[in-house]
Amino acid sequence: MAESQYIIELSKENFQQVLEASRQIPVLVDFWASWCQPCQILMPLLAKLADEYQGRFLLAKLNTEQEQELAAQFGIRSIPTVKVFRNGRPIDEFMGALPEAELRKFLDKHLPRESDTLVARARDRLLAGDGDGALALLAAARESDPDNPRVLIALAQAQGAMGDTTAAAATLDSLPPDEQAKPEVATLRSHLYFEGLIAGAPAGTVLQARLAADSNDSEARFQLAVHKVVDQEYEAGMELLLELMRKDRKYGEDAARRALVRVFDLLGNDPLVNRYRNRMATLLY
Repeated sequence: MAESQYIIELSKENFQQVLEASRQIPVLVDFWASWCQPCQILMPLLAKLADEYQGRFLLAKLNTEQEQELAAQFGIRSIPTVKVFRNGRPIDEFMGALPEAELRKFLDKHLPRESDTLVARARDRLLAGDGDGALALLAAARESDPDNPRVLIALAQAQGAMGDTTAAAATLDSLPPDEQAKPEVATLRSHLYFEGLIAGAPAGTVLQARLAADSNDSEARFQLAVHKVVDQEYEAGMELLLELMRKDRKYGEDAARRALVRVFDLLGNDPLVNRYRNRMATLLY
């Protein structure tokens, strides 16, 4: 196969660099092996499309025989498997050797569209604290391109960031079923779940003070754990939830265990998941 600037051999040495590239364009990671006949059918088709699309996506090939650790990290049990990465996270996948027409259809769902420019501007507005401006841009994007699921996902993110988790959940519910099943949407639902849990809760510093005064304050421990998760301090949050399971399993009708499962969904393939899932299991059985 001819070398191409749009195709890269993926390894643990350049893996992080490729993930960073997914913040700019979609990255398709093809998990394959030399003995896999369907892989040999799929790979030339993917390479053809990578050249044809001229940099609108990057094709990264990962040899599962040589990079077993990376393959295991992403739970690869069948090959070929192709995962799409955006913003450093897997957002979609397929298994098996699809025909070219199906490959194009799959790709076109993830390649940038004109409305994505408005989505990018809306995200910048949101980061700058202009939530109303972000919502206005997303409304324009939705009107111009109602079939772009990335507009709805960005809208749900903006609604959640502005504290309207009910509207955000309704926006996600309006996505087509196949879009709702994607990891990116599941992750966002988990974020919304935790943001909803601490709506109206005291600040983290107040909760820490309550725990210091009373180590058996289950509500303070739970709400502080949720704060940690929302602030992406996942390990600290999971430690607090495990402690709550040990001290007061009945709190909130097993709220600590249910929250831990949600954190696992949020983290996906993160190595922390197996570690804390095993620790949770020791408390359950």
